[in-house]
Amino acid sequence: MKRTKRLAVLVIGLITVLVAAQEIKDVFGVPVYPGAKPDEATTKFLNESMGMEAKAFRTPDPVAKVAAFYKAKGLTEIMLAEEGAMYKSGDNVDVTIQSPWQNMQTGSMEKDTLVSIVKHGEVR
Repeated sequence: MKRTKRLAVLVIGLITVLVAAQEIKDVFGVPVYPGAKPDEATTKFLNESMGMEAKAFRTPDPVAKVAAFYKAKGLTEIMLAEEGAMYKSGDNVDVTIQSPWQNMQTGSMEKDTLVSIVKHGEVR
């Protein structure tokens, strides 16, 4: 009985780890930059305070490298600068890339790169 219980706990733990370790690969039909980690606080701010349907991610990679990834994926370049870039996918999804960026919760300037994927309402 003890062995079965331990095995069940081990299996549940393994499943939990595997689910938590899965990376988000796609948001609104747009690929997430490889290795970027979800930023739940910024996602919450964009959705609740700004009224957007969005997901935010962070990466230590520079803006130029992240921008090159989205350009290679065929997104339309709207703007490219040293500290930020904007790409469009279709009529209703924007990808913004910025570094440095201001953390709206703490007010501090963050030095990593923020990638926000935002879906807008249907174009009429």
